[in-house]
Amino acid sequence: MRLNEIGDRPGATKPRKRRGRGIGSGLGKTSGKGTKGQKSRSGVAIKGFEGGQMPLHRRLPKRGFNNIFTKHFNEVNLGKVQSAIDAGRIDAKNPITVEALLAAGLIRRVHDGVRLLGTGEIKTTLAFEVTGASAGAIKAVEAKGGSVTLTPRPHASGKPVAIKPDKPKKPRGLKAKAAEAEAAKSAKAEKAKAKQAAEAEASAEPQTAEAVTDAPQEAKPAKAKKAEAAPAKTAKAEDKAKKPRAKPAKKE
Repeated sequence: MRLNEIGDRPGATKPRKRRGRGIGSGLGKTSGKGTKGQKSRSGVAIKGFEGGQMPLHRRLPKRGFNNIFTKHFNEVNLGKVQSAIDAGRIDAKNPITVEALLAAGLIRRVHDGVRLLGTGEIKTTLAFEVTGASAGAIKAVEAKGGSVTLTPRPHASGKPVAIKPDKPKKPRGLKAKAAEAEAAKSAKAEKAKAKQAAEAEASAEPQTAEAVTDAPQEAKPAKAKKAEAAPAKTAKAEDKAKKPRAKPAKKE
């Protein structure tokens, strides 16, 4: 073998197409771009243009949205974990964490954590420490005497992500109105009960005669004072009516 005989395998490289080199080459004259027009020029990309009418991608309605807070989890099945244990890439005696799965090659990147799924079977008792797990996976692990611990992973911003409990749903519409009516009714019933209890306590206390005599006289109400003052006003009015009025003197 000589240096001038060394080359790539047959078919490893292809000669480039020489355009515009005569009609016999098949790519002469217009170089495979047809005849004139906008599409025969370079730097033109007409995608979705329909001659001026509203294009199809704008006629169709929009659906859904892109959630900017979505999380990307790696899905790992129990069968893959068992095969990694059989191959000796994972030690079943230690807790199986996200870092252990990454070192074993079951995941390529951590992203927002690992979610354990229940496809496949496990043969030994295992302890998992993952970000999430399905109900079937938890049941299969616990059936073999293992455990699944959910540990939140830090978000891409570096802040820890806490697992929030489900919030109770507030009633809306007719249900909300019915709940408000029941609350108002119960509050009204409680007020009535409190009033009855206060009246019962007041009537149960005995009032002695001495307490009644020693008690200071209460001030008369305003209506009683007006009623007493009314006869005096009428008497004054009658006296004024009886007195003769003096006639004015005539002017000469």
